[in-house]
Amino acid sequence: MSRSLLIITSVLVFSFAGLAQNTRNLTPLEIEIAKQQQRLSSGSDEERRDAVMRLGSMRVRIASRAALPGLKDPSPTVRASAAKAIHWMGEEERVSALLPLLNDKNEFVRREAAYALGLTRSRNATAALSERLTKDKEAGVRGAAAVALGEIADEAAVVPLVSTLSRDKNEFVLRAAAVALGKIGSHAGTAALVSVLSNEKLPNDVRREAARSLGLIGDPSAESALRAASTAEDPYLSRIAFESLKKISRR
Repeated sequence: MSRSLLIITSVLVFSFAGLAQNTRNLTPLEIEIAKQQQRLSSGSDEERRDAVMRLGSMRVRIASRAALPGLKDPSPTVRASAAKAIHWMGEEERVSALLPLLNDKNEFVRREAAYALGLTRSRNATAALSERLTKDKEAGVRGAAAVALGEIADEAAVVPLVSTLSRDKNEFVLRAAAVALGKIGSHAGTAALVSVLSNEKLPNDVRREAARSLGLIGDPSAESALRAASTAEDPYLSRIAFESLKKISRR
């Protein structure tokens, strides 16, 4: 064996020995997390995205925390994937990490951050989500913010949701806002939902969700509008209105 080959062989032996020493006391989970963390330094967007997704799929807090650098990745797809991957961290940890993404330049990232914030169920996200609902130029982001506000079910979101029902023109956003008001369950949303339900120019699926939400809220002042909708030509709308009337009468 030549001297140079002997030196290379010795270096490799010591390198592997050091690696074994470093991983000897780690659990298989910790080893896998370390492997995915290393992949986050890859020059490939797709590899970094895959690493973030794998960390999220482990469904443990330490893996979610390892995915945090992905929230600041240059690639929008990595940032959006990281918003989901940190789901297994504590509620307020997630809120703090996700809120900056609501101002991301990329629509996809803002949308995924909004959905992820909804899953935290934290009222600390209400104000920022309400701002996206009323000010974001992209309908996908506004719709995601409405969905998230429904998941959080904070009564402080009623005003921006009501405003959305009267001003927004996008069908998905209107439907999501109507659903959110039903989940919140405040009587303060009744008048806006009645207005939507009674507006025959609006898409039927938006009116259906308004009828469903009025049943969840249970405000007797909605009975007249629901009774009128129970005879609508759309069979789905009439059925939902009828079921909502029954819910109110049982209260």
